[in-house]
Amino acid sequence: MPRTVELSKVRNIGIMAHIDAGKTTCSERILFYAGRSHKIGEVHDGSAIMDWMPQEQERGITITSAATTLEWKGHRITLIDTPGHVDFTMEVERSLRVLDGVVALFCAVGGVQPQSEKVWRQSEKYNVPKVAFVNKMDRVGADFFRVVEEIQEELGANAVPVVVPIGKEESFAGIIDLITMKAIYYSENSQGRDFTETDIPADKQEKARKWRANLVEKCAEQDDELLAKFLDTGDLGTDEILSILRKATIARRVVPVYCGSAFKNKGVQRLLDGIVRCLPAPNEIPPIICAKEPEENRRNPTDTDPFSGLAFKIMADKHMGKLTYIRVYSGTLKAGETVFNSTRNKTQRVGRLFRMHANRQESIEEACCGDIVAVVGLGDTKTGDTLCNEDHEIHLEAIEFPAPVIAISISPASQADNERLGEALHRLADEDPTFTVAFDSETHETVISGMGELHLEIIVDRLKREFNVAAKVGPPEVAYRETGTEPSEGVYKHIKQSGGRGQYAHVVLRLEPSAKGEGFEFVNAIVGGRIPAEFIPAVEKGVIRAMTVGPYAGYPVVDMRVTLIDGSYHEVDSNDFAFQEAGRAGFVELFQRSSPELLEPVMSLEVETPDEFMGSVTGSICSRRGRIESMDAQGDLRIIRGMVPLAEMFGYSSALRTVTQGRASFTMHFEHYEAVPFAIAEQVIKKARDKKRAG
Repeated sequence: MPRTVELSKVRNIGIMAHIDAGKTTCSERILFYAGRSHKIGEVHDGSAIMDWMPQEQERGITITSAATTLEWKGHRITLIDTPGHVDFTMEVERSLRVLDGVVALFCAVGGVQPQSEKVWRQSEKYNVPKVAFVNKMDRVGADFFRVVEEIQEELGANAVPVVVPIGKEESFAGIIDLITMKAIYYSENSQGRDFTETDIPADKQEKARKWRANLVEKCAEQDDELLAKFLDTGDLGTDEILSILRKATIARRVVPVYCGSAFKNKGVQRLLDGIVRCLPAPNEIPPIICAKEPEENRRNPTDTDPFSGLAFKIMADKHMGKLTYIRVYSGTLKAGETVFNSTRNKTQRVGRLFRMHANRQESIEEACCGDIVAVVGLGDTKTGDTLCNEDHEIHLEAIEFPAPVIAISISPASQADNERLGEALHRLADEDPTFTVAFDSETHETVISGMGELHLEIIVDRLKREFNVAAKVGPPEVAYRETGTEPSEGVYKHIKQSGGRGQYAHVVLRLEPSAKGEGFEFVNAIVGGRIPAEFIPAVEKGVIRAMTVGPYAGYPVVDMRVTLIDGSYHEVDSNDFAFQEAGRAGFVELFQRSSPELLEPVMSLEVETPDEFMGSVTGSICSRRGRIESMDAQGDLRIIRGMVPLAEMFGYSSALRTVTQGRASFTMHFEHYEAVPFAIAEQVIKKARDKKRAG
């Protein structure tokens, strides 16, 4: 099937922003004006096309990135609407990995907000060109020029207004296009379809000339010839401005800024013009060269190069089964073809191909270079896998995902849900690389981990709605340990007589605490065959049995040296079982005399926070029995490192967001075990004993 749209007229773009900046509302207007939908969907009444999940419609937020394809002025645009909530940052990450350009949306009142910074940094990591759109110009407190300043100062971007607003707040009536030097006024009740393009009114001329001069100057700075012309004439032609603006945007030296009110249907068409004018086509991005492979093993963004693509999203569809979203970087892909998964070294067959429109599919026979499509049939493919032609193998750069930061325990509400729960959790983990499932063999709990409380709340809700599995959740158990602190020594005899052959074992044991982290050591100090060699392993086995469920609080015992000093045996009544029982019971008795103490896991914590929140962050760490070990600067961020007990860290993700307005992030990993303070140890032991009695 021949290509229906020239590659130079293809745009793969996303919309990214802080939560509630109006991404989905803007996406709905784009669909409407491009003729992709015939009725404007609204977030507030749950009718938005791009927010198709029940959880999105109920909460009025975007949870999963949704893709759609539309036409605008002879160009085909694949649009991905991404979530703004920090819990779903993974959706932004994987979308940015495969997009050629992005619209950074800002609230005209809120300006550069915490999540705006985060998604901007993500886009910089993947070198994605951007245009900006200042939304909600009709809101009280809207200030376009303040937001432009914030983009320049806080994000370090060369933000250049391409339009300026006419009025603001309730009086926001339209925009002045600084390229054509025309004023655009929008009718209030025409859904944005009716607008009037006129000469700029006399009272707006001065502002228009000032910002036109700023635009022309910024463009001229990008090209020596144009700079010379600008210095001679003081202006540039429309074609010259558009040409250099496009080149500078693609090179990430300039960020064109548009404005409007998506909800009031103002300014969105000019944003669409900006997308096709300024953001790159797939053939304007550099060829793919993989760092681990020879430079000649590259893929040029053309239909004639060998096929290569990246699987960037997995989605379960109740009718189609597993859908794999793929960005085609080179070559073509046809339904029914065989492709090679170079990440997993497997050959797989493409079943069907679809162009996606949110959760609806449009069947196609062939995907060309630059296309973003969904594939049925790639059962063994995971997020981040490279797909290619088997004769022309390549490994594309994978997607880096943040580690989960919060965990809860989960169990089926009934026995009937037990088997289905495991299957459902693993299907959800297939879709979402930041959602992990693990079974803790010590606490006998299934623990699920994710990016935040809302993330896990949505997972539990999806279990019920999509998989019909009811589940109970709670904080996971802390894996405590216990150890002795003083040496103890003693004798234990196991004697049992019952009619026939009895049981006899006599051991003398010494218990000593060993250095932290050294674990368990068993020393055989028997001399002269006081206990036959074949019974020594049984004594050790009995000691290990006793250490598995510690005598003090029921937690595993660690860091102890146990020495078998002496003992005796009976020719007839001694056997393996008797010596195993003597080792177990002897250890229990002596351990209780060794001044046992409870140990808890201590985590190494690193928090990145803007400077103004440093006091709040250190306070929150200290309030959780944490110790601050170092504080360093990294640009405008402060890096705080410390040690904190795991037991105090449940809910820390939400608490940190609260005290830093969502602008801090943290990483945490296990470091070592430390003694629990006596008062807290008493509470833990009481709780453990109560639980044992209850069940």
